[in-house]
Amino acid sequence: VQLVESGGGLVQAGGSLRLSCAASGRTFSINAMGWYRQAPGKQRVLVAAITGITSGGGSTNYADSVKGRFTISRDNAKNTMYLQMNSLKPEDTAVYYCNAYSSSYNRKYWGQGTQVTVSS
Repeated sequence: VQLVESGGGLVQAGGSLRLSCAASGRTFSINAMGWYRQAPGKQRVLVAAITGITSGGGSTNYADSVKGRFTISRDNAKNTMYLQMNSLKPEDTAVYYCNAYSSSYNRKYWGQGTQVTVSS
C-alpha cells in the first residue's frame, strides 16, 4: 500500500484546509485509516481515524483537541481519505501523516507527511 498526502500549507488562525491521502496498491486489505500529526519536539499523535472499512462500516473517532473542528472522511471509489480542518489554531501546526492499517498483512503504512502551518 502506498499513501500520498497533499493539501498542506500556510493559513491564518481561523482558516480552513483540506488534506487528502490517496491510497494505491493493495487497498482492498485496508481495515482502518487515520491522520496523525507531529509538532516539532513532540511525539506523533492520532488526530482522527476511520475504522471498519473492510466490513463496509466507517466509524470515526477524533482527538479531543480537534472535535467539532476537523472532519475525517473517505471516498471509497477514489481510494482517498480526507481531513477537513476548520477553525484552525496555531497549535494545530504540525506535519500531518496519513496512516493505513491492514490486518491481513499485520502492517501499518505511512505517507510522507504534509506540513500545516497556522499563523496567529
